[in-house]
Amino acid sequence: MASLPFTTPHFSHFKPAKPIKSLNSNEPIHLIQLNGISRNHQTLYKSYFHTISSLCKDGQIQRALGLLVEMDSRNLSPGPEIYGEILQGCVYERDLSTGQQIHAQVLKNGACFARNEYIETKLVIFYAKCGAFDIANALFSRLRVNNVFSWAAIIGLKCRIGLNEEALMGFSEMQENGFFPDNFVVPNALKACGALLWLGYGKGVHGYVVKVGFDGCVFVASSLIDMYGKCGALEDARKVFDGMIERNVIAWNSMIVGYMQNGMNEQAIGVFHDMRVKGVEPSQVSISSFLSASANLGAIGEGRQGHAIAVVRGFELDSILGSSVLNFYSKVGLIEDAELVFKRMLEKDVVTWNLIISSYLQCGLIDKALDTCHLMRSENLRFDCVTLSSILTAAANSSNIKLGKEGHCYCIRNSLQSDVVVASSIVDMYAKCGRIDCAGQVFSSTTNKDIILWNTLLAAYANVGNSGETLKLFYQMQLESVPPNVTSWNSVILGFVRNCQLNEAKEFFLQMQFLGVHPNLITWTTLITGLAYNGFHDEALQIFQEMQESGIKPNTISISTALSACTNVTSLQQGRAIHGYTIRNDLGSRISVSTALVDLYAKCGCLSQAKMVFDGIVSKELPVYNAMISAYALHGQAGEALAVFRTLEEAGVEPDGMTFTSVLSACTYTGLVNEGLEIFFDMVSKHHFSPSMEHYGCVVSLLSRSGRLDEAFRLILAMPFEPDAHIIGSLLAKCREHEEIELVEQLSKYLLELEPDNSGNYVAISNAYAAAGRWDEVSEIRDLMKEKGLKKSPGCSWIQIGEKLHSFIAGDGSHPSTEEIQATLALLGTDMNFSA
Repeated sequence: MASLPFTTPHFSHFKPAKPIKSLNSNEPIHLIQLNGISRNHQTLYKSYFHTISSLCKDGQIQRALGLLVEMDSRNLSPGPEIYGEILQGCVYERDLSTGQQIHAQVLKNGACFARNEYIETKLVIFYAKCGAFDIANALFSRLRVNNVFSWAAIIGLKCRIGLNEEALMGFSEMQENGFFPDNFVVPNALKACGALLWLGYGKGVHGYVVKVGFDGCVFVASSLIDMYGKCGALEDARKVFDGMIERNVIAWNSMIVGYMQNGMNEQAIGVFHDMRVKGVEPSQVSISSFLSASANLGAIGEGRQGHAIAVVRGFELDSILGSSVLNFYSKVGLIEDAELVFKRMLEKDVVTWNLIISSYLQCGLIDKALDTCHLMRSENLRFDCVTLSSILTAAANSSNIKLGKEGHCYCIRNSLQSDVVVASSIVDMYAKCGRIDCAGQVFSSTTNKDIILWNTLLAAYANVGNSGETLKLFYQMQLESVPPNVTSWNSVILGFVRNCQLNEAKEFFLQMQFLGVHPNLITWTTLITGLAYNGFHDEALQIFQEMQESGIKPNTISISTALSACTNVTSLQQGRAIHGYTIRNDLGSRISVSTALVDLYAKCGCLSQAKMVFDGIVSKELPVYNAMISAYALHGQAGEALAVFRTLEEAGVEPDGMTFTSVLSACTYTGLVNEGLEIFFDMVSKHHFSPSMEHYGCVVSLLSRSGRLDEAFRLILAMPFEPDAHIIGSLLAKCREHEEIELVEQLSKYLLELEPDNSGNYVAISNAYAAAGRWDEVSEIRDLMKEKGLKKSPGCSWIQIGEKLHSFIAGDGSHPSTEEIQATLALLGTDMNFSA
């Protein structure tokens, strides 16, 4: 800011004494004779003034005060300008205590000093710069004459302490009073606009800047870029940036930060590159923003370059730059590099410790996170709300109720449980540890409940399917004047879905739209997955289409669910359309999507396309391997299924239960008994995997299909758990083919005890007796079915033609094209007989 004008007074009563020593001497200064000869009062006074001014600028306020005392002892009265210089020195050093002493001296000197415009303005500036808002504001309100300097001081102070609306009111008021904001006031006004996201007001200030010609000022232009960036108007920010004739590092930083904060990370990296090409040396702010953008993109190479530049430039890893480097390595999963950076940081504040703890938790290293917490305490650093939230999150994710309770107790001992962020973490922890009763108690005991806390408990009830409590809480929050947001509505819909109340979920979905609450991606995805999971595949696909029509882009979860729905209704046409969408939007490489596509094409009979999708995946993970093995098994190609299984093992991917089920099924369908048994034995001995009922069922089916019924039965008896109806039924069916009637009798009793009301079991037993010519037993079984009122469910098949699905039930002639279909079948039968 420009210096305040003043007039040096003339003194006639001053009588000098001895010569004064050199101002460069380290000895005490005694101004008795200036330059050895001058005895002129005015010249001597000016020398005092310039010496005091120089000392204040050098931060030597106490030496300046010594001169002030000396002047007083020599009866040389200091004028307002000397007090002003000392106050300015206190501003440089932010020395509130000394400045207050000067203020007291001013008041002691009487009204002629205290009501001096220059002194009054200097006092406002001093208190404003030192952050003493109440005093500065009181002095400003009592000013007899305002000027640009006092307005600048009070507006700047209001911006610094967050009173942005008041700052902008002052900006307007000073113009109404005839004062034109200078290039020190305008940046503060722009800063306030950015903080409030008042883009319209900011554009008005921009108009003023152009009108008065401040647009050529680098400081003002940088503030404009920063304001537009905070308001999300990056095109306007770029126009200002491109229009600058000269750019300093602050202007470049403003553009980089603007892009990064608005998620335009690639553009942020591009500006950083351009800055280096132009020869502008990056600052710590530049590198920190560049690292954040690299972390957001997962750009490991670029982030490492940013770290290297910081090292080459000699920047110390302080709490700001060090945290940015640490955050980068953590986000891209290089936890060992993050640890190394953390150890080398010179300054570690609570934020830094929280960051490394959070990094460990993101990587699932809960024990390391807890060890770091203990180490943090040994450094005499107290946990804050962020630390405790991290600890409670670790307890929630690991269902460690003991750790969660310890964190809760620490909160109580340190009076942190009233913090809504901590309270939300405690509620979430208890809910995920299965103690929703404790979650409710913590919620009820929290005095100040914000929307996040309400939503946390809503989500807790919704996740366990307690739709009644979820809905009750939803209405209760409105009674307590907390309006629900879209997250609140989503929880209620999820609660209905988890409780299989699909009609209520759909009704609530329509209600939120009617009330003007726009469903977001989570809302649509929750409804789609709920419908598909409960068997309403056609409705799920319809909602998926409506979501896209509303302008919401589906994510991998909604796409995978839609593909699964297409698979269940064999809607190959719609599945292909979704596949096309994934290709256009670069989502086809996501494992969940690829897995769903392989499954879709395989189950719709397009094995070659399933293989094409599988082969196109660069980094294959277990789910997609399982899908491809299952696809080959479904199509009876056991050799190919075994080949994929071997490839999986060679890639170092550990198989799971689904893998073994699929490969054993493939061996079963094609009768590869030895290969199947070898896989089963390897599962236990090589992979140390405990077989489930399903795996035993596959081996029983494998043995029975090859006629080794006794071995299959012995395996059933040797299982570590009771066989289910499916295993018994599969062996019973093979007994029918081999007329093992004694085994049929044993299995029949077991099967009817397991499922006495399953009509299919009675039919299977009846057929087995019929194959052996045991007609009396057949009659007994059929009579037993009649007594129980059981009927065999008719078989059903369907086919999609165009967008219409046609269903056919055995013996049903209700289809409108039945006669045409029967005629075509008869014609095909004739042709087949003729060809044979």
